[in-house]
Amino acid sequence: MPRSFEAPPDPPVPSEPTPEYTPEERSALLQLAHDAILATLENRALQTFQPSPHLSELRGAFTTVYSNDKLRGCVGYPTAVMPLYRTIVETARGAAFDDPRFVPVSLEEERHLQISISILSPMAPIQAEGIVIGRHGLIISQAGCRGLLLPQVAVEHGWDRVTFLEQTCHKAGLPTNAWKEGATIEAFTAEVFSDPGL
Repeated sequence: MPRSFEAPPDPPVPSEPTPEYTPEERSALLQLAHDAILATLENRALQTFQPSPHLSELRGAFTTVYSNDKLRGCVGYPTAVMPLYRTIVETARGAAFDDPRFVPVSLEEERHLQISISILSPMAPIQAEGIVIGRHGLIISQAGCRGLLLPQVAVEHGWDRVTFLEQTCHKAGLPTNAWKEGATIEAFTAEVFSDPGL
């Protein structure tokens, strides 16, 4: 009688990590990003923001600005260089006005803007086979060149692991196979949240 074999179980699906930031903290940071952009457009000082100790921690973050569901800018600090709430102010302004791919946001556009914030974990070296699409963002560097892509970019474009690596090399201005040719690969995770409807 032939022996029957059970198929090995599927690997467990990674569970979503518990959010570090409460709904109230997320809302406050999104509002702060909008306020920073509007204050700049109106050429006035930003209203005083009273951060909690948690929002005053040093963290890297990216702010992405959309207008009518179209990308209008994305700027960030991959490493922690200032308190989080200040990072959000600076990256929101940078995304709205200083992303060289786009013309600066106008006052007429401001009411249509939607914002997404990505708060980054510290960077850590990773092997290519350890990269999990949707969980890890990447930094690839070599010979003074450096490229970064956020975790959600691979998901939005439907990339597999190799394509994600190749596109991060491309972002760095490196050959797309540099990740196999001695380039340094680092990964990070990001807690991502956005305005409603984005």
